[in-house]
Amino acid sequence: MLKLLLSALLFLAAVCTSFLAFGDTMDLRLHKAAATNDIAAIQQLLDSGAAIEARDAKGATPLLVATHGNRVEAARALIEAGADVNAKDNIEDSPYLYAGARGHLDILKLTLAHGADLKSINRYGGTALIPAAERGHVETVDTLIKAGIDVDHVNRLGWTALIEAVILGDGGSRHVEIVRLLIDAGANVDLADNDGVTPLRHARSRGHAEIVKLLEAVGAT
Repeated sequence: MLKLLLSALLFLAAVCTSFLAFGDTMDLRLHKAAATNDIAAIQQLLDSGAAIEARDAKGATPLLVATHGNRVEAARALIEAGADVNAKDNIEDSPYLYAGARGHLDILKLTLAHGADLKSINRYGGTALIPAAERGHVETVDTLIKAGIDVDHVNRLGWTALIEAVILGDGGSRHVEIVRLLIDAGANVDLADNDGVTPLRHARSRGHAEIVKLLEAVGAT
């Protein structure tokens, strides 16, 4: 009797182990399907019980993996299936934050339509707007402003989107347009960094003549 009971327990353990291994395999395949934009595989795996919020070794969900590669259709399929657009990985990136920072506009718009947290911050303490402004993603900045993001949020470096556009931008047409958008959105043009240096002073010191004109025109100091 004891032998039969032991055999039954061993069999049950083997079945559970097999099931868990299968689940892990499905989850891994879901990440791979997201990376390759394989919509049919994504749907099949989800229907078979793959965990939509499963994490890889870096803490990324399948949706974040899709976002990394700007795989729009994969991202759409996952979001429409209920994937969390605010789920962060080990370095505090989420699909929403990453799409904003990288200018992946189609995915960004999907995240905004499905509960993106505009107050969410990255590992530098900045919102999605700040890296978007730095990297010259004009349409992304415009989209985030229209979504209602805080244009004067200050990150851990003491920089706003306006300051990053000036300090880390090249002073070219894209960054000039971003500065214009931020000014039009009501950004505080005199909000200085941690050293007390204003956007106008930064722009002058870098020779960003067009940005200087824009700031001076609204009375920046």
